Amino acid sequence: MKYVLLHTPTWQPGPLASVLEGAQVQRREVRLLRDVAADDRPTVLLLDPDNRSLIPLDALRALVDAGGAIVALGRPGETEVPQEMPAELLAGFVRHPAGAREFLVAIRSGFREAAARAETARARAEAATRSREIGELTRIGVALGTERDLKTLLDLILTQARRITWSDAGSLYLVEMSEQGTRRLRFRLTQTFSKPEAPYVEFTIPVDRTSLAGYAATTGEALVIDDAYFLPPDVEYSINRSFDERYGYRTKSMLVIPMKDHKEDVIGVLQLINRKRQFDAVLSTPAEVEQQVVPFSRRTVELVTALAGQAAVAIENSRLYEDIERLFEGFVLAAVTAIEQRDPTTFGHSGRVAGMTVGLAETVDRAMNGAFRNVKFTREQLREIRYAGLLHDFGKVGVREQVLVKAKKLYPQDLALIRQRYAFLRRTAEREFWRRRAEFLEQHGRSGYEEFLAELGVTHARHINELERFVEVVTHANEPTVLPEERSGDLMSYAGKTYEELDGALHPYLTQEEVRYLTIPKGSLDQTERLEIESHVNHTYRFLQQIPWTRELQQIPLIAYGHHEKLDGRGYPRGVTGEAIPIQTRMMTISDIYDALTASDRPYKPAVAPAQALDIMDGEVKAGQLDGELFNMFVEARVFEAPT
Repeated sequence: MKYVLLHTPTWQPGPLASVLEGAQVQRREVRLLRDVAADDRPTVLLLDPDNRSLIPLDALRALVDAGGAIVALGRPGETEVPQEMPAELLAGFVRHPAGAREFLVAIRSGFREAAARAETARARAEAATRSREIGELTRIGVALGTERDLKTLLDLILTQARRITWSDAGSLYLVEMSEQGTRRLRFRLTQTFSKPEAPYVEFTIPVDRTSLAGYAATTGEALVIDDAYFLPPDVEYSINRSFDERYGYRTKSMLVIPMKDHKEDVIGVLQLINRKRQFDAVLSTPAEVEQQVVPFSRRTVELVTALAGQAAVAIENSRLYEDIERLFEGFVLAAVTAIEQRDPTTFGHSGRVAGMTVGLAETVDRAMNGAFRNVKFTREQLREIRYAGLLHDFGKVGVREQVLVKAKKLYPQDLALIRQRYAFLRRTAEREFWRRRAEFLEQHGRSGYEEFLAELGVTHARHINELERFVEVVTHANEPTVLPEERSGDLMSYAGKTYEELDGALHPYLTQEEVRYLTIPKGSLDQTERLEIESHVNHTYRFLQQIPWTRELQQIPLIAYGHHEKLDGRGYPRGVTGEAIPIQTRMMTISDIYDALTASDRPYKPAVAPAQALDIMDGEVKAGQLDGELFNMFVEARVFEAPT
């Protein structure tokens, strides 16, 4: 308890001196009123009559709000509280004249009120502190819950633990299984404010009672150590001083907290070192350690324990997220393998398209000017783009394999049938040649045989040449190139010729179905087959929609869906235009076309040189089919040369 006698230099306590004798009395002038509330002890302010009109009411009210109490001393003849004094601010009033007993009663009343107000102020301050701590833990929990990268998460955990405890250093261990199937602790992270130059070297220690971290992991109990150099003689653990000796550091107070998951299993250990009076103080000398380092309080243990629980859940969630990512990665790569096994000639296409699209996205992300200067891609969005690129052709599993790998206009079995037909016709011609020779000899003998044989040979040779030409015309027409008009006429003429089968029926050299395929004007696919190939985009979209992608990857189906769309609406399958095509898809379209043009020779087309491919694509830009700015970035950054 403290009495403060606030007075002017001319005022004297007079008869009250005997009452105050032996008490702790501070005589202060008016100008020092601001110091009265600085003390955290209950304070009773004795306000003399001369100061009542000099002290602003706001100052008195601030003193009361801070937990002090005011006892006013009356002027001679005053028996009631004067009107200029707000009664609600007074804990007591001593009329004049007053006896010692009345004075003491007023003082005691003031002290009780001051003590009550001080306790209220302390409780409010404690509540405010707890509220701030809860708010801080909540903010930390939110931050931990949104971070997916394990390395970043561990750094955040240790940083926040040091910050809320004002710790100079700290380290973090995670429990893992060794090759032998035993649990061990891996030293994953360290921070030392006073020794930032100290290198970090990862190592493992056994989960046993010999080390501080091992003890906490084994027992599941927290360790609170006031001085790590003076451990009790009966403990099983010891401190490793190698860091201190190597870098001239002094480890003193320590807090070692096991991190437990929702099953109460220890998944790691959080170790804090040297709690300081000032968070930004540097501990460079033993004297600074002695001056700054304090033990970890019970409240800090509670806070770090709560944080460790949040951290354990966040770490488990991060590991689970990594497992999901690995699962998705494995699934995606397996899907790509399935695609490429159906069409080995396109091996590597999906990976190259994905790599170039991500490279172009990173180029766009770095753009400082242009239409895409404000476009930024997060790590999750880049992964989304990569997966969409890898899976953009997955719908080809729904396309008939014979159509998917069709290299010529005719299917191999159809061409083989025509060749068998040619062989039959040739054997028939040979048989007819020898039959007519035999018949002539049988009927006429040798007379005129030489002349007959010469004429028959000419006819036979003409027939054989015609059959050879038939095969040649079919072979040339079967190539997936633009069909010359004269070739089309030849095909139609052969379609009109017939021959006699073994059963005596007449059959055409070329069926209508064969003529239809052979007269495909460009490429190797007819309209029906082309539509079937184009349907792979719809198959891809429907398939990818069935996958329960995470929130960060949910745009994969839409990105992959439009990789054959063109800005002018001439693409497929929906014929959408312009901004209706996502930028991720527009980037993928550029990568897909470039790789399709430059990939190694395929049965239905030869590869073109990179420069020629870029010229072809530039033509599509000028035709309004490809995004010109994205294409320029693709070329200027030489994205097509980046390893995939």
